[in-house]
Amino acid sequence: MVSHSKRWFALALLCLTGFMIILDASIVLVAVPSIERDLTFSTGGAQWVPSGYGLMFGGLLLLGGRISDLLGRRRVFITGLLLFAGSSLVCGLAWSGDALVLARGLQGAAAAVLAPSALSIVMTTFPSGPDRNKALGIWGATSGVGGTAGSLVGGPVTEGLGWQWIFFINVPVCVLVVVLAPVLLLDSRGPGRRGFDVAGAASVTAALMVLVYAVIEAPDSSATRTVLLLLASAALFALFVAVEKRSAAPLVPLRIFHSRALVGGNLITISWGLAAFGLNFVYTQYAQLALGVSAIRYGFMSAVLAAAAVVASIVGQHLVTRVGPRRVALVSLLVAGLGTTLMTQVTVTSGYFELAFWGLTIFGAGLGAGTVAGSIASLSDVAGEDAGVASGLQNASFQIGGAVGVAVVSAVATAGTSGVSPADLTHGYRIAFATVWIFLVIGVVGCLLVKRPLEVRPTGAGHRTSVAVTVRRPS
Repeated sequence: MVSHSKRWFALALLCLTGFMIILDASIVLVAVPSIERDLTFSTGGAQWVPSGYGLMFGGLLLLGGRISDLLGRRRVFITGLLLFAGSSLVCGLAWSGDALVLARGLQGAAAAVLAPSALSIVMTTFPSGPDRNKALGIWGATSGVGGTAGSLVGGPVTEGLGWQWIFFINVPVCVLVVVLAPVLLLDSRGPGRRGFDVAGAASVTAALMVLVYAVIEAPDSSATRTVLLLLASAALFALFVAVEKRSAAPLVPLRIFHSRALVGGNLITISWGLAAFGLNFVYTQYAQLALGVSAIRYGFMSAVLAAAAVVASIVGQHLVTRVGPRRVALVSLLVAGLGTTLMTQVTVTSGYFELAFWGLTIFGAGLGAGTVAGSIASLSDVAGEDAGVASGLQNASFQIGGAVGVAVVSAVATAGTSGVSPADLTHGYRIAFATVWIFLVIGVVGCLLVKRPLEVRPTGAGHRTSVAVTVRRPS
């Protein structure tokens, strides 16, 4: 066991890593217009720069969680850092669009190894109870902020140094964490059976890729082709389930889905991934293409979303321990819906402070508190032996949601645009903003599954009262 003070330093190191991974998924959205100008892409190919990372990240996260459980979480964590640093360097040095997409896929695969090992170390470092809930709340807040801060960081970096530096900045961060990890982090392994479910990882990743490809190509494809691709994706998902049922060492033990808190929490997390990445992608396009603002100005314009998310995540962590994740998540989704509604009213002549400022602020407030609630709901009741797979599933939910969200809103915006003038583009973007409401409804369904409230009870007789939070299993 690590000392009480040392474990919080370890959490800071792990949260820095988690922030970097999630930031890397969102920061590239700001740079897509610049990347597309500098490198050669096929029609719609630039969209694979953010989506390729998200798909490989989300599709392989479950395998990454399994690997961390079996081979040692600290060892896999350090290996993932080295892989992430190397692939980030290649991304920054990419000489063509195809090379960048390939490097981004490798970067996503490295993140899939790194992220679940980091979160499972958090869960094994902090015993179940108030400290774990607080640690998970901080982790969830960090991830939520990372998902929204990309625009703030990416704008100045892209404008001032060039888009290559959104990848280069990962290298020194990885080196720092590699140096400190052996000092602050303990190694541990899960007690599960040996073996890796490669067939399961391959089938679920292929299913996700086909799904996103079908959505991206839908505006330019026939209805028949799109339906066939969606059916192929569904068949691959069915194959994944069949593989998991028969595997001696399944990638995802299906028994963990007996927990309604875990299922509901992951639906909430998927919803936030869809909504956060989807809304950010549309706003990036609207600001830079329809309004013609620079990347750095866009970064400052969208800063209110990140700031609101930071404040709300802190508030959300405290509220969850008092009223439970279900209520916090539900209210947060409704708040984000209000912000989304304001964004659907933007025009090429509407002032920033008339709609966008308030829409982004309100959406960010919902996002900050909601991601914390979803994270706690899905992970608070997980047994130690399932720490890796549960953390991988929770991370995968957000990343898969992000990749699909970008593909969906892009397809909707393209289908809703009849020309290339700012007014025509804005018409399509307004429809795409409205699509975010559908994403939020998925989170509401997740809230309905998280039926049992968190149990709040005082602990520590004779000392200052603290709060212990547990999620009771449904009977």
